[in-house]
Amino acid sequence: MRIISWNVNGYRAVLQKGFADWLAACGADVVMLQETKAEPEQIGEAERGPAGYEGLWNWSKGKKGYSGTACLYKVEPLAHSFGLDDPRYRGEGRVIHLEYPDFHLFNIYFPNGQKDEGRLGYKLGFYEAFLTQAQELRKHKPIVVGGDFNTAHTEIDLKNPKANEKTSGFLPVERAWLDRFVAHGYVDTFRLFEPGPGHYSWWSYRFNARKNNAGWRIDYFFVSEELKDRVKRAWIEPDVQGSDHCPVGVEIV
Repeated sequence: MRIISWNVNGYRAVLQKGFADWLAACGADVVMLQETKAEPEQIGEAERGPAGYEGLWNWSKGKKGYSGTACLYKVEPLAHSFGLDDPRYRGEGRVIHLEYPDFHLFNIYFPNGQKDEGRLGYKLGFYEAFLTQAQELRKHKPIVVGGDFNTAHTEIDLKNPKANEKTSGFLPVERAWLDRFVAHGYVDTFRLFEPGPGHYSWWSYRFNARKNNAGWRIDYFFVSEELKDRVKRAWIEPDVQGSDHCPVGVEIV
């Protein structure tokens, strides 16, 4: 199965930037979108499942034009659900869970912790709630999770690590959770194929960051280690425009 994840930073905006053409050509069985920033009445039926895809949408229930996720699929899941099990981390439209015969697939837009200490705490709590749920599901079937994790894991995952040591997205406490996630047996699929630096999935709109490849790798696909040998390839598509993020992908056989 070929799965692609993309934080589109506004679905209506990316529709005006060639998204439908990209989608038709991408060859994915499932495309997982984050930060859709849309309300149900703003997206027509045809736009909810373009290019022959069926669509599942999780809208933010409180703040309008905020957060939001979507899954566009050609391979129908056995079941699906929205949000984490923990009610403290529901309502912002951040999670879609699809169950397939061989694994559970999560599309997640993890919170950003830059606003204040309270929001950083929310982000860390969200991480923990997801891990708890994933570990419970993993007793029965492997896990695949893709999306915007909003944290660069190691120094090679961003261009300027020293300058960002005190910035949320590269704080020791955030990176430590990713260490713990890996210690629980989750594998960063991109690093199975590319161990080196200079590969990013997000660039600031400022300072010609994308032109200069001064970015961060904060969009990932992880698989639980029992699926590791079935990962055929994993990749980043930095040449795809339309958002401050670019698509990332994984192929599982």
